Amino acid sequence: MSPFLAVAVDAARSAGKLLREALGGDRRIAFKGSPTNLVTEMDRRAEALIVERLLQAFPDHALLGEESGARAGRSEYRWLIDPLDGTTNYAHGLPIFSVSVALEHAGQVELGVVYDPNLDECFVAEHGRGATLGGEPIRVSACARLGEALLVTGFPNDIRTAAETNLPEYAALALRAQAVRRLGSAALDLCYVAAGRVDGYWELTLGPWDMAAGALVVREAGGRVTNVRGGPWSLEGPGVLASNGQIHDAVLEALQTVWRGRR
Repeated sequence: MSPFLAVAVDAARSAGKLLREALGGDRRIAFKGSPTNLVTEMDRRAEALIVERLLQAFPDHALLGEESGARAGRSEYRWLIDPLDGTTNYAHGLPIFSVSVALEHAGQVELGVVYDPNLDECFVAEHGRGATLGGEPIRVSACARLGEALLVTGFPNDIRTAAETNLPEYAALALRAQAVRRLGSAALDLCYVAAGRVDGYWELTLGPWDMAAGALVVREAGGRVTNVRGGPWSLEGPGVLASNGQIHDAVLEALQTVWRGRR
């Protein structure tokens, strides 16, 4: 394990332990711009823990955290941190959430760690070195037909006011796929594609911290990742479409059918 990865795994596991121990307690909840976009004191505590661990080891590195924003560094390395991916679940005591930590170097995501403290599952990927779960290699599924595929998706935090809600897209793919799930943690959704638990995932709007680690895990597990429009994936989006590769074009065509109908 590289020094970068060892620190990232330690930080993610430590933050996950903090979150798990406080699950189910009374929460101090605030809202980020809309009544459906929550933040709790545990988001901030977990992020502070991760930032402290990373800067202790790599004081020159830049950081981008969901809660604390951007922090400049003196090197070309930048950490992308989602300390609690699945805040709404967490605030309700629903044990589906994760910690996501990724390292970017000169525009390339080099490593990603996604930790689920409830199942004690740690997904890890390094660029060019494959993806693992608990130290064992993982691969995407072999599903070749959209009608037999299990998909997962998510909805925007500002769904009540957003111009694009993902509801028409959800309806279209619910009729074409075997089933569509909504779990509430984008990082876990991506890792479940990588592990073959689901066959594809799409979401229209995400922050770079939501998808940096998970997108690398999918690619290193043999999957395909584009933006939601089918173009090259980047941290800036728009959104993400990740799959086992075999159903990718069929999912994209279903989405484009919805969009063509709006014209």
